[in-house]
Amino acid sequence: MTKSAWTNERVDRLKTLWLEGRTADQIARELQNGISRSAVLGKVHRLGLSAGRPGRAPAGFGSQTPRRRVERPVAKPVKRATGDPSVPTERRPDLPSWGMTILTVKRGQCRWPYGDPAHAGFSLCGRPVARGAFCVGHAAVGYRTLPGGAPSLLSLAGLV
Repeated sequence: MTKSAWTNERVDRLKTLWLEGRTADQIARELQNGISRSAVLGKVHRLGLSAGRPGRAPAGFGSQTPRRRVERPVAKPVKRATGDPSVPTERRPDLPSWGMTILTVKRGQCRWPYGDPAHAGFSLCGRPVARGAFCVGHAAVGYRTLPGGAPSLLSLAGLV
């Protein structure tokens, strides 16, 4: 049987240092000889000392000036254009699956999902990757940009 690193003297010293408010790292450095910060924290937990420790204020607590509450503009409802020819209505291009599974798809093959992962017919595209994780057809759908670009996104967020 191996001898424990936690002698009665070390446990008493740990209790004293912990109740003085020392950190686990400081206690580990003082106890030395194979006692790590994690070992100190584990022993403190097993001894039930963590509940009885005097509270310490977090570093920098109270030294900051109170922040003012900033009023943010409320986002306005967005009017969606109907029948806009620039926005495709079909979510998926009409590309047949090559029948790849999560276990058979390799690096550089399209990972566009076909079907429901919870059902037996689920597969991944498997065509050569053109952009990101998708082939040309699926990248066109998956990486679509909004008509209007960045200014449109800013107005959606209510920032302009």
